[in-house]
Amino acid sequence: MELGKESQSHEAEAMAVAVAVAVNSYEETTSVDWRGRPSNPRNHRGMKAAVFVLGLQAFEIMAIAAVGNNLITYVINEMHFPLSKSANIVTNFIGTIFLVSLFGGHLSDSYLGSFWTMLIFGFVELSGFILLAVQAHVPQLKPPKCNMLQEQSQLCEEAKGFKALIFFLALYLVALGSGCVKPNMIAHGADQFSKSKAKQLSTYFNSAYFAFSVGELIALTVVVWIQTHSGMDVGFGISAAVMGLGLITLVSGTHFYRNKRPQGSIFTPIAQVFVAAIAKRKQKTVANSRFPLSTNANSLLHTTRFRFLDKACIKVEGVNQEEEGPWRLCSVTQVEQVKILFSLLPIFACTIVFNTILAQLQTFSVQQGAQMNTQLSKSFSIPPASLQAIPYILLLVVVPLYDKLFVPFARKITMHESGISPLQRIGCGLFIATFSMVAAAIIERKRRDLTINSSKSLSIFWITPQFLIFGISEMLTAVGLIEFFYKQSLKGMQTFLTAMTYCSYSFGFYLSSVLVSMVNKITSTTNSSRNGGWLSENNLNMDRLDLFYWLLAGLSFINFFNYMFWAHWYSYNPSMFQKYVSPEDLGHHGLSSSSQKDTPDGCL
Repeated sequence: MELGKESQSHEAEAMAVAVAVAVNSYEETTSVDWRGRPSNPRNHRGMKAAVFVLGLQAFEIMAIAAVGNNLITYVINEMHFPLSKSANIVTNFIGTIFLVSLFGGHLSDSYLGSFWTMLIFGFVELSGFILLAVQAHVPQLKPPKCNMLQEQSQLCEEAKGFKALIFFLALYLVALGSGCVKPNMIAHGADQFSKSKAKQLSTYFNSAYFAFSVGELIALTVVVWIQTHSGMDVGFGISAAVMGLGLITLVSGTHFYRNKRPQGSIFTPIAQVFVAAIAKRKQKTVANSRFPLSTNANSLLHTTRFRFLDKACIKVEGVNQEEEGPWRLCSVTQVEQVKILFSLLPIFACTIVFNTILAQLQTFSVQQGAQMNTQLSKSFSIPPASLQAIPYILLLVVVPLYDKLFVPFARKITMHESGISPLQRIGCGLFIATFSMVAAAIIERKRRDLTINSSKSLSIFWITPQFLIFGISEMLTAVGLIEFFYKQSLKGMQTFLTAMTYCSYSFGFYLSSVLVSMVNKITSTTNSSRNGGWLSENNLNMDRLDLFYWLLAGLSFINFFNYMFWAHWYSYNPSMFQKYVSPEDLGHHGLSSSSQKDTPDGCL
């Protein structure tokens, strides 16, 4: 028995080493330098290449955060849109950014590659910032000045016609550019590391969030303060300048990058599986068939989930593979990739409510802060939008501690390269997010009662907890989701999968717009003592934002249990475990004997 176990251990070690070597070899043959020549591991890849991408990420988020997080103030005070409409403009804008990321991911994986997609659409984003700055500076491109906070705010002229056209054109140029740049930054940086080095990948994803936090912090303190005291035109101009610096940083690392070649349409192989499965829907699959992983870096084991897709692999007797063609006969790996994509959808869906909460912190919570006492001293007041910088100040300390202390400590207990698995990290973040809305609801009720009953203003620091709690939640959920999606074994789809994580933001912000409209409609008909709903006024003292926050807290709590169900249901393809085990980690992992055979990828 001991000899048998030792033999299995040696076989497992040999298999994992073979897979790691195959993955490294495949990555080197499919990646090129800036001239299109095969990349050299000594000159290309690693943190020395990824640091330039991290620089772009810090600059880009600095530029977009300075606009997005204070945009509602500009839309209300300069464009004169009502509060609820302004909130929807902001959430639709941010939602569009993340929805467009799918287009950016597809364009990168299929045709342009990450570097060229970032460069081209980085200039598109830059042009949007410039146009916003021009409109904010030129009085003829804005409605006449008017105080939207006064009781006669309905007399203020709303931006329409050419003025509205310029505003929305600039806004959605920024959305198009940023949406295409964002997923490629994460994916291009991760591409600089071998997938067999799971620890390095985990460190990179934490570093990416650190760069994100630095950019957010500077945007929400320095740039927002300049917007408040020097004007939005100066603030938008700074965003344009910062974006320009980001593009310079990106180009500076050209000689160090390992670039992945585009794979052609990423949707064609998926479509082939569905077409073949439907064409052979009456065929019967072989029971209990298994197709183990070969040392081919892209081979996947056959699994029993979504068995209706297995019909795409069935070989018709008397017909050879050449005669059937790719639209009638697919490989097991091709089918398993579609199964993986299907399996990700419930996990993806569970993060939508999480991002709906984020939408409130960038819209209503900013207006909530504007109704509070912002004076820090007689000569200095805090811009409400800068409150969002509070969690990032904490995260600049927490993220390095998480990566350098918590992950190594947890790794000794869990034997997982990332300390805790990405799914566990996401779950922790979703659970914590609920308490952000609980804190927001309690403080809003306290603020509103104090203002109405005593005509006093609560200190703006009282709303710190809701931002602080969500900051910790976002560090866990956002990074866990990106790491989880990027590590899926979907050939040539890493950027698109990263874009899917951003798309969750999009659906979250769109859901926020829908919820605001629905809540207003329902509460306006059920509350006869009010002319409008919970969020129908421009004055939060007349609204019931606290009740809306409680509604979101309830939705978030239900969503957490929904996520627990789907996370328990999800199962990794066994071959993915082998691909992410590096040789030096073999002592911490076991491989099942069913996964150790070496047979080629085949058909049923």
